[in-house]
Amino acid sequence: MEVAVLAVIFGSIFGIFYLYFSTRNKERLALIEKGADASIFMSSKKRNAAPFWKVLILNLGLLAMGIGVGILLGTLLSYNFGYNGSWQNRPENAIDSGVFYAASIFLCAGGALLIGFKQTKKLDRE
Repeated sequence: MEVAVLAVIFGSIFGIFYLYFSTRNKERLALIEKGADASIFMSSKKRNAAPFWKVLILNLGLLAMGIGVGILLGTLLSYNFGYNGSWQNRPENAIDSGVFYAASIFLCAGGALLIGFKQTKKLDRE
């Protein structure tokens, strides 16, 4: 059974690559037959894009800052709105403080990654 699943997976991957490359080859041959210049198939060097290490460091730094701000915000929200009493005497409408931590960490980290995306686009333009 496992062999059949692996064969289907690898066969599907092979089929996708085969169709991609054979179709690309046929399209290129058709363009050459019509008289198109072959230089359109040469991949030219990309325009001056920001180096990968700059983008990685920018996004990791902003992500770490977002997580830190999220923990700080979660602590403040938990302190002000959370319930820190025992579980036996907990009121029905009390909010667990873990909810504040998780929500604020994910929201701030996501916001930091969005800022990183905008900054990366700005780096690419320069």
